[in-house]
Amino acid sequence: MDKLSFSNILFPITLTFFAGIATAIGSLIAFFIRDFKKSYLQFSLGLSAGVMIYVSFVELLDKSIKSVGFLKANTAFFAGIVFIMLIDFLIPHEYIEEHVLKGKDSGSKKLMSAGLLTALGIAIHNFPEGLAVFMSSIGDLRLGLALAFAIAIHNIPEGIAISMPIYYATKSRKKAFWLSFLSGITEPIGALIGALILFPFLSTQFLSLLLAFVAGIMVFISFDELLPLCYEGKNEHIAISGIVSGAFIMALSLYFIY
Repeated sequence: MDKLSFSNILFPITLTFFAGIATAIGSLIAFFIRDFKKSYLQFSLGLSAGVMIYVSFVELLDKSIKSVGFLKANTAFFAGIVFIMLIDFLIPHEYIEEHVLKGKDSGSKKLMSAGLLTALGIAIHNFPEGLAVFMSSIGDLRLGLALAFAIAIHNIPEGIAISMPIYYATKSRKKAFWLSFLSGITEPIGALIGALILFPFLSTQFLSLLLAFVAGIMVFISFDELLPLCYEGKNEHIAISGIVSGAFIMALSLYFIY
């Protein structure tokens, strides 16, 4: 198959939608959490990192190397790292620890500002994440499902990070929820725009390069964002148990599929 048809993109975009609205799920969860324990955050972020790292190296990069060769695949891999690194430098992605665990004791104006800036930052970062899920799903539906699952897990605390300061500032669950939802919806928008721009070039070889590019994005997100956060705390064993669990679940699912 040299070219991909539009009929192949409906389910990948649907996957990115469900991964994106996990921020809204996090927003809903926040309304029922009276005492947000750091151990919950450590384990969930570790689980997400474990899935992403395992899939990136064992599946995405490996498939790309086998298809286009070591040099081209690794060039695309590091290009993905540089791409998401530039975004992260322009829009720093430091929010969960500050706004979820420490945001309650600030004034209403500061809380509202923190929530809005968090929503904006997450929306910008969700854009390439949506593209990553979309491209992975086109290349291999199993990989797309795995990445959508991993991203959804780490989007849940993002939703909490947005909704908690806004809710405490405005006392409006509705405003907190919709801002979380709008931030998450940029994920399928990123996938849709990526599909429209890249569709004419989606040959099998180009798609293999994109898989390596996506692997770079996922690895950077894991090492720069998820791993440092999940190790913030007194009990680092919770973090490593989440990481190992995520990798093991992914390995187990691939074993049964193969």
